[in-house]
Amino acid sequence: MRGIPSLGSVGQPRKPSRTGQQMPPSPNKGSPFNAQSSGILRWPGGQARCALGRSGVIPAAAKREGDGATPLGLWPLRQVFWRAGRLERPETALPVAPLIPEAGWCDEPLSPLYNCPVLLPFDASHEKLWRENHVYDLIVVLGYNDRPILPGKGSAIFLHLAREDFSPTEGCVACALPDLLALLRAAKVGDVLEIIA
Repeated sequence: MRGIPSLGSVGQPRKPSRTGQQMPPSPNKGSPFNAQSSGILRWPGGQARCALGRSGVIPAAAKREGDGATPLGLWPLRQVFWRAGRLERPETALPVAPLIPEAGWCDEPLSPLYNCPVLLPFDASHEKLWRENHVYDLIVVLGYNDRPILPGKGSAIFLHLAREDFSPTEGCVACALPDLLALLRAAKVGDVLEIIA
């Protein structure tokens, strides 16, 4: 199907789990890629200012759809999307795909496509990834609430571009373009972003 390559196929639901509770991966020695609640983003060879959710950071077990909080834990760097025409293809070892105007992300907990990329138009509640502003010109999909997907536990947790004033996000981590490009150059498949209180 034409569209955004994803953690599955666009428009193909991953199996949600309505029982149990997703917990963040067990911490080991910590990740060299981390975002602190104080607003500092670190990666091998660099650090920079970042914005986090408008409701601060919370344990992943307490995260809910639409709460504006950034979930604590270790989240895999799954996929990169970029807005061709505004940016050059980012240099990274992570999987990369261009955004298309029909790109969306389902945030309706009752949908079988909850927390999955979708093609627009789409009937259920969703977020548009192709935007007038620049915050989604470069997106790193974080592996939060995706294996398994738990309805209502939060969707579309990304690492993306910050607004000029570094205003809080809806739960994502955001930083300036040069910093995100530098982080992506250091990233490889299997790396995780740790959200730290």
